[in-house]
Amino acid sequence: MTHSFSIHSLLHIVVILFFPPLLLGVINRTKAKFAGRQGQPILQTYYDLAKLLRKDSVFSETTTWVFRFGPVVGLVTALIAALIVPMGHASAPLSFTGDVILFAYVLALGRFFTMAAALDTGSAFEGMGAAREATFACLAEPVLFLGLLVLSRISGSLQMTGLLGEAVAIGWTASAAPLLLIVASWFVVLLVENCRIPFDDPNTHLELTMIHEVMVLDHSGPALGAIVYGAALKLFVFSGMIVNLVLPFGTGIALFDWVLFLAGTLLVAVVVGTAESVMARLKLVEIPKLLIGAGVVSLFAVILLLSNPGGT
Repeated sequence: MTHSFSIHSLLHIVVILFFPPLLLGVINRTKAKFAGRQGQPILQTYYDLAKLLRKDSVFSETTTWVFRFGPVVGLVTALIAALIVPMGHASAPLSFTGDVILFAYVLALGRFFTMAAALDTGSAFEGMGAAREATFACLAEPVLFLGLLVLSRISGSLQMTGLLGEAVAIGWTASAAPLLLIVASWFVVLLVENCRIPFDDPNTHLELTMIHEVMVLDHSGPALGAIVYGAALKLFVFSGMIVNLVLPFGTGIALFDWVLFLAGTLLVAVVVGTAESVMARLKLVEIPKLLIGAGVVSLFAVILLLSNPGGT
């Protein structure tokens, strides 16, 4: 059993190190196909990361160590989160009772340092982006927590491996409605946490409408590469959580389970690219309304679950 666990852990680490940038390429290719264009290569993110790593980082004299630590902390926290989420229908390498709390707040720590690095530049535009990021995060985190509460109630566990494991498969037979609501609300969280349309546009260059991108305008070279890679990791983590919810059934064949899991994350990327192709970016004043709506949906999931004690 120890040998099997170590193999799964090694494969888990290899996947989170090399696979996440592919999701960004799939999203961009999907959007290009909807626009009738050939689009950039699906491996373009890998080329961009390699190019950024070969460059030198430029740091303003007005910045402090906070600015340099921002990309590093953002990347490390995304890696820790990726080690907590189970993948391929196997236990996560970093798993213990209460790791669900660590998962939520390690992502919050990465966001805090990203915002602190933006504020450290003294730029009004980056400060504006940090303020928007903080506002939307305050509305998105309750949605995530309510979803985790539902899964904890169904599984009786406070471990991510337990929350997103076999108990979800059983939950679909007894509590399908709450789980469907959580899938919908978590997809909204995926979009806002990863700065995707309709909440943000990762390809925009208009400072007045940017949120995340405006916070990293002064980063360059390897520091910017760490930000891009951390963003890909974060997208992969949230995609993996949704895949675990929708496809919680294992086949008993480890390799096939991993292939099925990775194919599911690619499918989530296609759905994200499709959503970005068929809808426009929301006005800033409309974004809180959508996040509050996602929170209400998550709350309904909790109410449905509690009103049906026989299904838990």
